[in-house]
Amino acid sequence: MVTVEELLEDAAIKAYLLRLIGEEGMLLLERFPSEGEFSDEDLAEKTGINLNSVRHTLYTLYEKRLAEYRRLKNAETGWLTYLWKLTLDRISDAIAEDMQLVLEKLETRKTYEEENVFFTCKACGRFTFNEVVDIGFICPACGKELEHFENETLLAALCRRAEAMRQCLGK
Repeated sequence: MVTVEELLEDAAIKAYLLRLIGEEGMLLLERFPSEGEFSDEDLAEKTGINLNSVRHTLYTLYEKRLAEYRRLKNAETGWLTYLWKLTLDRISDAIAEDMQLVLEKLETRKTYEEENVFFTCKACGRFTFNEVVDIGFICPACGKELEHFENETLLAALCRRAEAMRQCLGK
């Protein structure tokens, strides 16, 4: 099993985790005891990190299957205790899943750019042909005349980005 220290040596993984859990989450990862299971209260006490931040980080990691818990019920009080441990050996899968979602969004945006003709108002933004054809190519927000917008540069950038992501994902 890979250690947190080894993972954080990889700049790409470190950047992914930082975006996912933020600075305090990174502190929790760095200070997380290497062996055993711990309650969120124990982790907050051991690491000196705010309990709410610990919980937020753990649940975020859990959503990506980078942490898991075991639930214990106190027979006398009925209180539930969650004991957490990290499962960071799944980090590559989590990154690939997120990249796949981004690729799907890029493909959707690329299709939108390919299927539409655009007009722009320098003050108010961009509109599709269908949005402005019935109003005489006048900006619906400010009333100025709209100009045709060539989106080839944007479309080429989307294609390059999507292709790079497909290559990373081995597609």
